[in-house]
Amino acid sequence: MINDIHNLCDALQLRHTRKIIAETIQDAQKRKPAYSAFLLNLLRQEHQDKRNRAIANRIKHSGLREFWTLETFPWHLQPCVAKHRRAIYELAELDFIDRGESVVFTGQAGVGKSGLASGLLIKALFAGRTGCAIAAQDLFDDLAASLADRTTKALLQRLSRMDLLVVEEFGYVNAPSQAQINNFFRLMDGRCNRKSTMITTNLGFQEWGKFLGNGPLTAALLSRLLQKCHVFPFPTIAVNLREPKLKLPTSAPIPEILKNN
Repeated sequence: MINDIHNLCDALQLRHTRKIIAETIQDAQKRKPAYSAFLLNLLRQEHQDKRNRAIANRIKHSGLREFWTLETFPWHLQPCVAKHRRAIYELAELDFIDRGESVVFTGQAGVGKSGLASGLLIKALFAGRTGCAIAAQDLFDDLAASLADRTTKALLQRLSRMDLLVVEEFGYVNAPSQAQINNFFRLMDGRCNRKSTMITTNLGFQEWGKFLGNGPLTAALLSRLLQKCHVFPFPTIAVNLREPKLKLPTSAPIPEILKNN
C-alpha cells in the first residue's frame, strides 16, 4: 500500500507528501483524527512546501550576491537614512511595484545602498513577485553580447517582464558603447511607469549625462525614470559601513529557506 502511495505522489509531484506520508499515517493511527482534518493537514503541508520551494527557486535565480535584509540593516549607524526608515518600510509593502514606481539610492560606496536594495528585492521574492539583481557592468556586457548573437530582443523582453529589476553599481562600469546605451534606454523606456526598477549609483543625476555620453538621451531617460520614482540620497557625510572598526558582518547569512530547499 505505501509503495502505491509513493508512486502516486511521484506521479503527482507531491514531493513533501511522499517524504512524510509514512510517519503521518502512523501518527494518524494513534491519534485518529477526522478524515477531513487528516487530509487538510496533509494538503496544507504540501502547499507550504511548494510555496517554500518556489520562493527558494526565485531567490536562487535572482542574481543576488548577498542576502541583506531590511531587518538586519544597521539603521542606528546610518542616521542620514534612518530618517527615511518609515518610507523604506512602506516600500517593503510592495505597493510601489503594483504602481510601476521606481527607486534610486544614490551615494558613495559602502554606505548601504545595495543592502537596502537587496532587502526590498527579497521582500518581493518572498511575496511571489518576479525579480532579479544585476550589476550595471554585467548588464551592459550582456547587452553587448546580445548584439553579437542577435538575442537583444529576447534579452530585453525577459528583463522587461520582471516585476522588479535591480541595477546595481550604476556608474562604476567602463564607459558603455553607444549601442549599449541605446539598448539600455530601450530597456528603461519599456519598464518606466509599467514595471519597477531599482538603481544603486554613486552618481548624482547631473552626472548621468557625462557617464552615458549622450545628453539628450540621458535627459529623456531621466524624465521617464523620475516621473514615478522614490529617490534616497546618501550625503557625503554618510558612514562607510565597511569600516572595520564598526565590526559589522562582511557578508549576509544565507536565508533559512535556502538551507532547506
